[in-house]
Amino acid sequence: MLRARLTSKGQITIPVIVRRKLNLQPGDELVFDLGPDGEVKVRALKRKRLTELYASLPPKRPYPGKTEVREEVATGLARQILGKGKET
Repeated sequence: MLRARLTSKGQITIPVIVRRKLNLQPGDELVFDLGPDGEVKVRALKRKRLTELYASLPPKRPYPGKTEVREEVATGLARQILGKGKET
């Protein structure tokens, strides 16, 4: 049985064995399910990393590719530098 002590601020340190077993990382959340008999179940809610969300939504328009985007940006910058692309 693992133990943790409650601080005066209501905080506990989760034992390293539990953190490793649940693969807990900073930013992850814990959900406490309270049973009618006083039993508490703890579940981990893993925080989604930005890299995990990549391509999770369908694109609204096709991506032209790095080369085309870079050329478009370079053209826009050149127009601004030459004064031809000033907004009024």
